[in-house]
Amino acid sequence: MTTPETTSADNHHVIQVRGARENNLADLSLDIPKRRLTVFTGVSGSGKSSLVFGTIAAESQRLINETYTAFVQSFMPSLGRPDVDALHNLSAAIVVDQERMGANSRSTVGTVTDAYTMLRIVFSRLGTPHIGTSGAFSFNLPEGMCPRCEGAGQVSDIDIDQLVDREKSLNEGAITVPNFAVDSWYWQIMAHSGFYDPDKKLKDFTEQEWADFLHKPQVKVKVGSNNFTYEGLLLKVQRTMLSKDRDAMQSHIRAFVDRAVVFCDCPDCGGTRLTAAALSSTIDGVNIAECSAMQISDLALFVREIDDPGVAPLLAGLRDLLDSLVEIGLGYLSLDRPSGTLSGGEAQRVKMVRHLGSSLTDVTYVFDEPTIGLHPHDIQRMNALLLRLRDKGNTVLVVEHKPEVIAIADHVVDLGPGAGTDGGHICFSGDVPGLRASGTLTGRHLEHRAGLRDAVRRPHGQLSIKGADKHNLQDVSVDIPLGVLTVVTGVAGSGKSSLIHGSLPAGQGVVVADQSPIRGSRRSNPATYTGLLNPIRTAFAKANGVKPALFSANSEGACPKCNGLGLIYTDLAMMAGVASVCEECEGKRFTPEVLTYTLDGRNISEVLGMSVAEARDFFPSGQAHTILGRLRDVGLGYIRLGQPLNTLSGGERQRLKLAIHMAEKAATYVLDEPTTGLHMADVDQLLALLDRLVDAGNTVIVIEHHQAVMAHADWLIDLGPGAGHDGGRVVFEGTPADLVATGDTLTARHLRDYVAA
Repeated sequence: MTTPETTSADNHHVIQVRGARENNLADLSLDIPKRRLTVFTGVSGSGKSSLVFGTIAAESQRLINETYTAFVQSFMPSLGRPDVDALHNLSAAIVVDQERMGANSRSTVGTVTDAYTMLRIVFSRLGTPHIGTSGAFSFNLPEGMCPRCEGAGQVSDIDIDQLVDREKSLNEGAITVPNFAVDSWYWQIMAHSGFYDPDKKLKDFTEQEWADFLHKPQVKVKVGSNNFTYEGLLLKVQRTMLSKDRDAMQSHIRAFVDRAVVFCDCPDCGGTRLTAAALSSTIDGVNIAECSAMQISDLALFVREIDDPGVAPLLAGLRDLLDSLVEIGLGYLSLDRPSGTLSGGEAQRVKMVRHLGSSLTDVTYVFDEPTIGLHPHDIQRMNALLLRLRDKGNTVLVVEHKPEVIAIADHVVDLGPGAGTDGGHICFSGDVPGLRASGTLTGRHLEHRAGLRDAVRRPHGQLSIKGADKHNLQDVSVDIPLGVLTVVTGVAGSGKSSLIHGSLPAGQGVVVADQSPIRGSRRSNPATYTGLLNPIRTAFAKANGVKPALFSANSEGACPKCNGLGLIYTDLAMMAGVASVCEECEGKRFTPEVLTYTLDGRNISEVLGMSVAEARDFFPSGQAHTILGRLRDVGLGYIRLGQPLNTLSGGERQRLKLAIHMAEKAATYVLDEPTTGLHMADVDQLLALLDRLVDAGNTVIVIEHHQAVMAHADWLIDLGPGAGHDGGRVVFEGTPADLVATGDTLTARHLRDYVAA
């Protein structure tokens, strides 16, 4: 047998990047092997995302869009060309990121993975009684959705006791709704309507008076010599408050609405979202809603028992899909779980499953820290999936900090040496043994281990959680010691968040810093969010003898063309909107007049363009210096003061919240995976910060998978033994040293290996 001749097509074995300058990249040139697994490492802010997402993936996406006709392109977001001299041998890039899935209540794990679609078809063929097509089992189509809740599964109701105090009369202020205070306009119409006595306590109202007070439709009433329109309190609240967009409400009204409106399962469908007919059709005595509510690992077993030649190919596809979800560590979810409630890591793994079954090859897959939210036990399974994607003939690019993932790489690109302006250079490019021997920050930390404490701190009391049963927790009672560093750990889905966020008594002095998006507009940035802008504006105003409002891009100094955003946003209706740099201020956000005012030779736009570390040197004292010091302490020295908050990662958002809370007098800090996005060298800095918080007399509770944080703890609470209904129990409480010495859990095994290495 003769070997086929090599052709010039075989020479395209590397992606060539030449002269990349996106964000902080310092004119980089490198070759990345195709059909291999390449891991990109480096401290936060070193340029990893700028290279992988901002340059390679962005240009691949742009070039694919350019293959469409001009007519089709007019409906697509116009992607700017990355700042790079040349990119050669790109293949189509699929980005599997940590963006949370849309919070659309109609989107579930089952709908986004197509598992529910397959299940619907199986039920439409095999369910008894037979009730029609697969559409009859869809809660998103008219023929399948419960008529009462229209497929939402929940109906909203108003808690009357959040609107009124029945112990009082109107004159005593019985109505507790905002804008209905005694003597207010709305109150006067009600009190003088004549339908009830304003001095009578609400609890003494007759049935008719109560109905008029709450439910009377609009009617004209005469108060004095004037005519007014009266309507029942409940109707008025629904019309004037509940019909408004929640995000557009004033904060005090939003808080009232959140209290007053309660959601409960729809009484007609019991929260299943489906018609009675759809619920009546069963396979082996189980209906489709019960299948959706099962843990995916149990559903996989149930589907395996179904055997029918008529739908054999479909059943095989459904089995593969469910098995992949179990293999990737998501077997504890159910298909009816709303996709908006998934964490960033869970969302990324759900997206990953969609690509595992794909027949496409020679694609570039780009992952952003796929180990977030994963216990060391689950990381091994994630590694196997990354290698499976590579072995199908794909190029796999992974931005990652964990040594376990770096260890399986065919090729490593290490960026640095520092963050922001100190980053953007290639420190190393080659294989893993080469990285170990390279002497770079990453190379030195690959074998780095945080040791167990010589002596753990003694607690001075405890927070007791009794009988916790939220989600999968199985009547858990546990004491959390006060005044020490407690780490709560366990595999993904074991119940850590349910225990801490769901059961810990919230109250005065408890600060929760998590990774959820920070509420705020695209105008928000670290300077506005931390209050740093106030001392900066004051300093500029004082130095130039003008008023501080000029130095706010949300006030008088804003560029009139873009209203101080620096960008012009174009809404494309059904497509993603497009942002382009404002031509008038060139993205500087201020009027030319404001930019003539300087402070120590820098204008306001230049100061907002500084990194936290640069700005801390620029403001050597005062309130600005203090705030910047806190940002540096939480490892955010590289972020720019004017960087929009929506460009920060989950880990960066959490550390920003922590920096703000450090200014408060808190007694208990609750952190959720604070090592997210941190290089191994930065984890040491985080541990020192946690120590400082505890040594200052605070209690710190951390939900974490990183072995360095576990080893550093004073006290460990390990949940498990598995995920979903196989978890939800405390399997160990004690010191890390005890766990290593005597523990028999998954965490114990991994921590033992870590400490011994």
